[in-house]
Amino acid sequence: MTGHVSRTALAIVAIVVVLGAGIFFGAYYLLERAKPFALGEHCKMTTADGTLDLDIEQSEIAATIAAVAARRGLPERALQIAYVTAIQESKLTNLPYGDRDSVGVFQQRPSQGWGTSKQLQDPVYATRKFFVALEKVKGYHKMPLHEAAQAVQRSADGSAYAQHETQARILAGAFSGRVPKAVRCWYPPPDQPVDFRPEVARKQLLRELGDDSSAKQAWLVAGWYVTHAQRYGLREIRYDGVSWTASDGHDGWLASEAASGAKMVRVL
Repeated sequence: MTGHVSRTALAIVAIVVVLGAGIFFGAYYLLERAKPFALGEHCKMTTADGTLDLDIEQSEIAATIAAVAARRGLPERALQIAYVTAIQESKLTNLPYGDRDSVGVFQQRPSQGWGTSKQLQDPVYATRKFFVALEKVKGYHKMPLHEAAQAVQRSADGSAYAQHETQARILAGAFSGRVPKAVRCWYPPPDQPVDFRPEVARKQLLRELGDDSSAKQAWLVAGWYVTHAQRYGLREIRYDGVSWTASDGHDGWLASEAASGAKMVRVL
């Protein structure tokens, strides 16, 4: 009788263990499936200066500013100045309104000769105009960031730009491509499939950057594609032995055998 009870008890324990394991792995599977939805839409930039979180639109604009700076052959210092300005003026968003007639990422005013309202709401055009003005500031690369920004913007309170210097250094290190694997983005699967448009994406990149074949700019290009992946339906970016995938974007850049021979940025 005792042996029978023992066998029954062991059987019950075994059933409980199996059921518990099934519940655990089932819950784990559901949590993994739900993770992209729970995390929402976001991008994270990580460099030695720290970590910064931005939404997708802000990240796209940050990548565009870096691409335009690279096209003009500007130093990272110029990029930092652009970022402190854009963060203060618009929080890195393409605003269709502002103080008086100011619009766009840099809140430039048509009445002050920056361009038309429509032109200034094109981040590529607005960024070019900002850098043209910055290049006319003698010795800007030796100035404190906020002073150089104020020399371009002539804001009512130029000291306000200074509070964004750490953020600007993080963004400049990440989006210039100086820091590899610094940019990662994630977003839930779309309700409706997004067309895979790599050629359209590359055409826009070339409009901003001019040439995407330089090995020195590879991580800039990779970061640009990651931030624009949702817009153009890009599923995977590969370069130099690592890859970022839209399905696991939060995990960032992971080692990938498929990317081991990728000496140029590949878009899939």
